[in-house]
Amino acid sequence: MNFLIAETFTTSFNRLSGLDQKAVKASVFDLQMDPAGNGLQLHRIDRSKDPNFWSARVNRDIRLIVHKTGDSLLVAYVGHHDDAYAWAERRRIEAHPRTGVVQIVEVRERVEEMAPPPAFDVVVPGPMPTKGADAPSPPALFSALSEDALLSIGVPPDWLADVRAATEERFFALSTHLPAEAAEALLEYAATGRLTPPAPAMGVPTAFTHPDALRRIRPIANQEELEQALTFPWEKWGVFLHPSQRALVDRPFTGPARVAGSAGTGKTIVAIHRAVRLAREHPNARVLLTSFSEPLAAALAKKVLVLAPETGGVVPRITTGSFQRIAEQLFQLEHGVRPRIATEVVLRDRLRAAADSTGLKGFSERFLLSEWTHVIDAWGLTSLDAYSAVPRMGRKSRLGPNQRARLWPVFQAMRDALAAERYTTWASVFSGLAEALAGRPTKPFDHVIIDEAQDLAPAELRFFAALAPAAQDGLFLSGDVGQRIFQHPFSWAGLGVEVRGRSHTLKVCYRTSQQIRRAADKLLPTVLRDADGLEDERRGIISVFDGPAPEVRSFDTAAAEAEAVRKTVETWLKEGIAPREIGMFARTPHLVTRARTAITGIPGDAEITTAPMSLAKGLEFRAVVVMACDEGALPLDERVADAADEAELDDIYETERRLLYVACTRAREHLLLTGVMPTSEYLADFTS
Repeated sequence: MNFLIAETFTTSFNRLSGLDQKAVKASVFDLQMDPAGNGLQLHRIDRSKDPNFWSARVNRDIRLIVHKTGDSLLVAYVGHHDDAYAWAERRRIEAHPRTGVVQIVEVRERVEEMAPPPAFDVVVPGPMPTKGADAPSPPALFSALSEDALLSIGVPPDWLADVRAATEERFFALSTHLPAEAAEALLEYAATGRLTPPAPAMGVPTAFTHPDALRRIRPIANQEELEQALTFPWEKWGVFLHPSQRALVDRPFTGPARVAGSAGTGKTIVAIHRAVRLAREHPNARVLLTSFSEPLAAALAKKVLVLAPETGGVVPRITTGSFQRIAEQLFQLEHGVRPRIATEVVLRDRLRAAADSTGLKGFSERFLLSEWTHVIDAWGLTSLDAYSAVPRMGRKSRLGPNQRARLWPVFQAMRDALAAERYTTWASVFSGLAEALAGRPTKPFDHVIIDEAQDLAPAELRFFAALAPAAQDGLFLSGDVGQRIFQHPFSWAGLGVEVRGRSHTLKVCYRTSQQIRRAADKLLPTVLRDADGLEDERRGIISVFDGPAPEVRSFDTAAAEAEAVRKTVETWLKEGIAPREIGMFARTPHLVTRARTAITGIPGDAEITTAPMSLAKGLEFRAVVVMACDEGALPLDERVADAADEAELDDIYETERRLLYVACTRAREHLLLTGVMPTSEYLADFTS
């Protein structure tokens, strides 16, 4: 008999107390061992429209809802007695008559009249209609779609009339009652005018293993998988995947491959699942899962444990670490010592000395440091010939052959000075390791998976390309050009990492509400192109849930801003949002102090995350405040003043814009942006 667990069970399980969860675990384990339910006091739920719903007594008050058919037993829900019975009485579980996919369907006549969500305004609302005027009826969004078209995307037959009559105001309330595949297809139609039926699944043996069924129902093969599902019930992504994600997790690639997508579409989820799948399917394989910072790498390691319990033998073969930590470990293996990295202070000092010693005139210190960082060191240039030939991507200060010939002695003197003092740079570490690894037939890892790949520097990409074997599934990259905040753009193909034909964009956003995502997307171009011409199309991205619109507020003083932020956070706490579910971001560590001061003394303030925007990646919260969006803070005056040329200034403006985008898209349900007048120019774009 097939033993399965539904997403509705994991959600309801997580709402129980710790003691009740322990009792439920024991009952579910008993049920897996004996699907007949002997000893659990199974009772058919007579008032349910579905005759296959049964309840199992867990303790005096808690009831487990299971769905039994001839060849399957599905653990569907758990709750207090009345709640559990009411849930089962309002639902049925069946295969859709057109798609064949198993769905958990709410019984239409048992659903109370759906009220539209409350309205919120980002900007000042327009004039009210003239009193007595007849307001036009809002148009129905899907009236042009036939019943056959709606059935093709998985709309349950008894919800067809509601869907065809739905207006924009009422659709999000309706969508929560529909199966996910139907709601997402309707959202895409509302946003783009395209109705995309699901692709037919090949070789699907049962309705429960269809990709759309697997997003809400998981087959449990053994006791270890059951322990995993019950230990981490809140990590829905660890158990249930969207079909577009699952396709990328399972698909083999003959060369370097990339998954892209805007914030919250699940790129990191795909990367983690691929790492675990490859380690499971290849018992001797060594897998590297890496990201640009150590906190993000640590988060990846924790999520690997969700998917692969330590007892399974998979975890020891998946190495997690930041780009620099992996390079540092390999450097120590190669040289027996840790690299001595030159700080920016050292670099400025040595460049100044090199310019003086060579008598260079006509170039600012700021330009020299920028040219060293983004061209000479980034590309590992060691000769005038190499410098003369390198494409200076994104830099409009054109340098002819004579200018480069004048500059090269400075950079050569710089290299000599650093070498004499046994200094190196991270770019040199990555470049040196890339050269050492390139010719070796045996690599330290069989599969290399990189998260936040948009922030790879040229030397880092060269290193990982050399680290990955030239074999199937050797190199997989996950990233979003719209979240590139640390590096200048450059050509991946020029370094031998060609992903054209193996690049895929995720379009369904799970983390951020429709309102927040739409507002944040205004900060970025509709189409983003990388240096190789690959496009990330932002149109057609859909969020799967609704919420209040973000607020943008400006104040005359920092004290007034602090008071308003404090009141907002207190309101969120009263609404049931936990302190740990609130994040606060500001542009610099100094401005973070301003944010922290605003909430000091609020109950649970120590659990509220406050951090610079640059550390926001990889985090998510139910509610977010982005504070101190003042003129001079976004974009940051210090960075603007440090630009070496016009192109670098343009890149700084775009990077600062992306920083704000990253901070805003950490929010799931609530977002507040504040600043002291005059505020950042970006806020006008956000509310336009």
